[in-house]
Amino acid sequence: MPIAIRPTRTGGPEVLVAAEISAPAIAADQVRVRTEALGVNFIDIYQRSGQYPMPLPLPLGMEGAGIVTEVGAAVKDLSVGQRVAWAGVGGSYASEVVVPAARAVPVPYGVSAQMAAALIMQGLTAHYLAHSTFALQRGHTALIHAAAGGVGLLLVQLAKRAGATVFATTSTAEKTALVCAQGADHAIPYADFAAAVRRLNGGRGVDVVYDSVGKDTFAGSLDCLAPRGLLALFGQSSGAVPAFDPQLLAGKGSLFLTRPTLKDYIQDRAELTQRCEELFTLVAAGTLNVRIDSTLPLADAAEAHRRLASRATTGKVLLIP
Repeated sequence: MPIAIRPTRTGGPEVLVAAEISAPAIAADQVRVRTEALGVNFIDIYQRSGQYPMPLPLPLGMEGAGIVTEVGAAVKDLSVGQRVAWAGVGGSYASEVVVPAARAVPVPYGVSAQMAAALIMQGLTAHYLAHSTFALQRGHTALIHAAAGGVGLLLVQLAKRAGATVFATTSTAEKTALVCAQGADHAIPYADFAAAVRRLNGGRGVDVVYDSVGKDTFAGSLDCLAPRGLLALFGQSSGAVPAFDPQLLAGKGSLFLTRPTLKDYIQDRAELTQRCEELFTLVAAGTLNVRIDSTLPLADAAEAHRRLASRATTGKVLLIP
């Protein structure tokens, strides 16, 4: 029988206990996948803790990669034995997952299951942020918070490929060295980062801030934007941003604020596959570095959550069934 993590209550990491489940049936437009690697993300922590309310038992896990073992009757472009990756499919913390065929993306030769699982969700996030939410071009300036994290490291690289000048917040000397190795022009500590950005940028604010931290950085992120700059708030690892008066955006230079989510940037299979193909091509060519921080057995999901929540990781944490 498949093994899965389906907590029956919200709480701390201790609620993450692996257990046998019945093998789910597949519909005509789905495929069954034997999982090889599963990604761990902050959204899993939000759901586990109850910060993002979900039905019980909690269908934790949103992404992974593995081998197709069964194909629904209506599926024409996937086959048994093919390696696929997916994002945005709840219940992926399992040794066997049923995935909508529209969400399953073929993994090309030269990209391993672990690499695909480490890239799929965070890579798609970095891709839409850099290419769609604010389409970076040569001459733009960008501040990337949590730049040594999974999304951050990829976003730094994509921003540099687009020709932007990149400012990156980090919390340790090790993380500073890591983001600089990936191309960041300026690595700065979180303390008074807005003043540091303006000082390094000749007194001017940046064109865009990519902020996955939330409560602790929100005010400073607004403060370091140039007039008509954009704050892309795509996460809240430090907590939710409190309510504020939108007039604040006018007073700071007619600023833009958006709260993007991945599902709105992969609205159909064509958009999903186009983004994935670009990312896989870069990885296969060795021009996009995907850093895997650590791999843990599926049964050790609680430890994976602790590591991610500590913000001590650099790159991706994976679970291996």
